This record gives sequence, structure tokens and C-alpha cells, in this order.
Amino acid sequence: MTTPKNELLFLALGGSDEIGMNANLYGCQGKWIMVDLGVTFGHEDYPGIDLIMPDLEFIEDRKADLLGIILTHGHEDHIGAVPYFAADLGVPLYATPFTAALIKGKLDEQGIADEVDLNIVPMEGQINLGPFDIRFVPLAHSILEMSALVIDTPFGKVFHTGDWKLDETPVIGTPASAEQLTAIGDEGILAMVCDSTNVFNDKASGSEASVHSDLLKHVTEARGRVVVTTFASNSARLQTLADVAREAGRKLCFAGRSLHKIVEASQSTGYLKNLPETVDMEAVDAFPRNQVMVVATGGQGEARAALARIAEGNHPVKLEEGDTVIFSSKQIPGNEMAIGHVMNQLARRNIIMVTEKQAHVHVSGHPGRNELAKLYEWVRPEILVPVHGERRHMAEQARFGQSLGIPKTIVQSNGDVIRLAPKGPEQIGNERTGRLVLDGDTIIASDGETLTQRRRLSWYGIINVAVALDGDNNLLGDPVIRLHGIPIEAEIDDFLDEASSAAEKAVRDWRGDLGDLRENLRLAVRRVATSWTGKKPIVDVLIVETA
Repeated sequence: MTTPKNELLFLALGGSDEIGMNANLYGCQGKWIMVDLGVTFGHEDYPGIDLIMPDLEFIEDRKADLLGIILTHGHEDHIGAVPYFAADLGVPLYATPFTAALIKGKLDEQGIADEVDLNIVPMEGQINLGPFDIRFVPLAHSILEMSALVIDTPFGKVFHTGDWKLDETPVIGTPASAEQLTAIGDEGILAMVCDSTNVFNDKASGSEASVHSDLLKHVTEARGRVVVTTFASNSARLQTLADVAREAGRKLCFAGRSLHKIVEASQSTGYLKNLPETVDMEAVDAFPRNQVMVVATGGQGEARAALARIAEGNHPVKLEEGDTVIFSSKQIPGNEMAIGHVMNQLARRNIIMVTEKQAHVHVSGHPGRNELAKLYEWVRPEILVPVHGERRHMAEQARFGQSLGIPKTIVQSNGDVIRLAPKGPEQIGNERTGRLVLDGDTIIASDGETLTQRRRLSWYGIINVAVALDGDNNLLGDPVIRLHGIPIEAEIDDFLDEASSAAEKAVRDWRGDLGDLRENLRLAVRRVATSWTGKKPIVDVLIVETA
């Protein structure tokens, strides 16, 4: 059992070897703290699943020694799992005002706000949790109040970056300056645990303020209605779009539930106070088409988001030929097909589209190589621990950091127990990690029987076979066979005849107990299916015994 002794340990339960689902543990003198508790989103490998979360078994078994959870910022891959685990873990949460507002909204939705100790930490605030003194350091990102953490322990200081970039004109907020970050480096930083997302990008991510000009140009030049889609959580981009709408002489409309949540949370914590008057989705048609700009969710092709429904023509906001959609966002890897589907629907209606490839309408929230180099120069860690990346991203950042003079690096995976001090970095163990999924309202293991069966159903289809036996175990009537997802259509009657005959023979030849008969029926029908289709479908057998 891993218990931190007189040492400083790092253990990722999520967010290493992957982008998303961040959950990091630091251990010292018998105690643990957690930094972030996020989700990632379902894809084709998880049929029917929207949310994927880290398996917290390791720390659940040690929750008496868990002192608290510190949240660096409000993106879903950093806070999305909080409402599903916070009450059970029973430890305090710590977040800056905007992030706390988003978390409280999630807790309210789950009806557990009264069960969770949510503590608001002021910007640049400090907290003490046992052997950990934690200081919040504001950095730029694509969401308000992103805070790196200086984690001071008896064995050295860790600079945990969270997600970040460098931006001298972030539109909203004031990130730490080069001088402030250099001063942190002067304190002596043992290890920097650092975002790896954009390590292959040679160029800087760019300033949030820089997108204003091109956005205004394309909105001003548009002849008809304009829809702009962006990440709902990027309050600075929302402020820019609001300014663009005002300057272009257009009314502003927000379309999408998550946008309204972010606006509400931003305004409740002192941001987005100077938005122009907005109009409801249902009122958009009351204005000339060249006098409205709609900001909509759905830039990643999400099927239920506003943009997808607008593209389908199934939304109060209607588009016509010659209208414009601006994608003020980047395609997240894995979403290309979904985004392409939305774009194709728009193209069929002759809607004009503008993306980041055609104009400067988006900047990333993660650091490119020159930004990483600057942070290394300012902070000067003895050890670099790359996180928030696939293996290729983390390995490349380790190489890049070494090339710029960082003495030690270590590339770890979820579950690797890393001793940072003393005499670190060193992997001293490995703990089981895994994934949980939210299936409807139920949390289950991602590798359990439910999803295993669901994957097999999606790949192979299913055949249901029912037979009835009399008191002497003779077949009553004909077997009943139903197909679901089996590639037999034109010749289905012939197939059913053959499968039924095979089932009848299995009953006639049966010797033994009902378990043997069930297996014999399954194999007999599957052999027929395989000979016809080349696939091995699931065969579910029901045996009815009559007196």
C-alpha cells in the first residue's frame, strides 16, 4: 500500500498519456492533496456514453488521509467529475471565485451543494493543508481565473502549471508577469508539472485580443445573418464577440444552455459587465438579418448543441443562403467527422463558412514551444514532469526541457508513483488506475460487462432464440428466432429456416442439463449465422419449460 513517508510523491490518476480527465495527487508525510478532478467525453469506443471519469479507487481507499481538492480552473476536463465524487470523498474543495461559481452550479444540479464544503479562494490567495502550503498564481488560458499552483512542502516546492499560455493582452484578467514568475523561480522550484498539449507547435499560441480585428472584419462584411460558434467557457472570447457585435451595429444573441451558464457565472463574479443588450433566440426574426449576430454552442459538432440544430433547420435561429457561420474555435482531435457533418449540412444550403484556417478568428489556450522555453527560463525547475498530453506530447516535452537545460525529467503514466524528493525523480511503484463512465444516471466501470456487451452488440449484432419444452423435454412448436443488426435482409426467410432447423436438431440431440442445451442452441444458431455472414453475433437463448 502506497503511503507517503518523509518524501514528496506525485501520482496521476488521470490526465497523463491523454488530454483530458485530469486528476493529480501529491503525497507527503502520510497525507495527500488532489489537484483537479475532470472528465473526458465519450467517443465511438464507448457506445452510449457521454462522460468518462477517472477511477478514484486508490484515493477512495485513503480518503481519511486526503486533505482537500484544489481546482486550477473551470474547464470540464479539470472540474467535470467533481459533482460525482465530491460528496463521497468528503473533503473540502478550493477554487477561485469564477471556478467556484461553475462548481456550485454543478453541485446544485446534482442536489448536493449542502453536502460539499466548497471554499472560495481569492485570486492569488493561499491555503494551508497539512504539510502543503499552496499559493494560487494567475496565468492566461482560454477561461477566466486559470491558476497555477506553487505547492510548498518540507521537501521542496512544486510549480503545477495547470493549463496555460502567455498573453500580454488577455482581454479579461491579469496573468502573472515575467517578473513575478521569475521571482517564483528565485524561491527555488524543485519540480514543474507542466501542460504538454501544444509542445509540437513552434509558434506562440497568440493573444486573445488579436482575434478581434479579423472577427470584426468578417462580421462587418457579412451580408446576412451571422452565427459565431466558440467554446462556451471562453469568457474573454465572449467579451470580444460582444464588442464586435456592438461595433458592427448588430444585436447580440446567445444560443445554447452552456453559454448562458458561463455568462451568468461570469457576471456573478464581476466579469462581462459591459455586454450589450441581448435578444432571445425566439426574437431574432424580428430584426433584419444583417442586424443580428448569434453566438452559438456546437463548434465541435456536438449533435445536440445549438449549431448542429441550426444546420439541420431544427432551431429557432434560422439560416438562409448567403448567411455566414464563423468557427471561432479549433477542431479538437477526434471531432473532425462530427464537425465535417455540420459543415456539410451548412454547405448544402450555401451558407458561407469562415474557420481558423481562413482567418485569424481563434487562438489556442495552451503554450507553444517558445512559451514553454520562456517559462522554463523564468521558473528554472530542477525536475520537469510533463502532464496533460498523450505519450508523444509528454515525451517530446521531456526532450525539449532537457535540451534547454532542465537537469532532470521523468515521463510518467497514470498510476505511476513518482518520488520527487528526496533523491528524485524516481518511479517507486504503480497503482491501479482505470476509467469509469456515466451511463444514464449510473456510474459503471468502462471495462465491465455492460460496455463489453454493448460493444459486441454494435460490432456483431444479436440473435434471440426461444424454444419451449414439454414435460418430457420435447420441443413444443417451432423455435422462435429474431435478428437485430445481422446483415441478412433479402434472404432472411431462408436463413430463418436453416437456423430453425439447426435449433431443432440441437434439442433432439440434447443430453444433459438445461445449461448444456442452452449452449448447444447458442452454438448451433451461431454456426449458421457465421456461415451466412462471416460474423459471430451474440446469440441469446431463452428456454421455456411447461408442465
